[in-house]
Amino acid sequence: MNKFFTIKLPIICFIFIPIIFLWHPNWLGFLGIQPYWPLFWLLPWSMINGSINGLIFGFFLGLILDSVTLDSSFTQIPGLIVCGIWFGRIKINSDIFVGHFRYGLICCFGSFLCGTLYFMQILFKNFSNGTFLLFIPSFHNILAEVFLTGFFAPLICSQLLRLFKYSKEKRTLINFAKK
Repeated sequence: MNKFFTIKLPIICFIFIPIIFLWHPNWLGFLGIQPYWPLFWLLPWSMINGSINGLIFGFFLGLILDSVTLDSSFTQIPGLIVCGIWFGRIKINSDIFVGHFRYGLICCFGSFLCGTLYFMQILFKNFSNGTFLLFIPSFHNILAEVFLTGFFAPLICSQLLRLFKYSKEKRTLINFAKK
């Protein structure tokens, strides 16, 4: 049973993303804003498995998050796909100290990209109404999300990267043993 959880650990963590997204823990927030939770999983997964898997799982992650969100007129898929492709091109660094800060900076930029793409969808939809200026103050929400994502990314991403690497090593060892 322990081997099953070790091998399937990335998928089990993937299932928890919509749960955390809906749970919306207030004690981890700032000004009522939460970090962008999907990037914490997508960064280590894409770094280990590459750009194509980052694209596929970015799409599925966006699809799942869009399906649990009440507002169905806007989507998170484009931002997560772009981040999945970009994260897959990043190489794993052997320097642990630099790696931690790098995860924070990468997730900050990814969160800004996803938040901006989502905000642009809202802005383009409401541009013709003449009320699009009411959405401009929500830019502070994007900046708060970027700050929180960058703040928590070094801790969460480094631990997930370590777990995903361990899971991939176990998976390849088991596959070689079966042959």
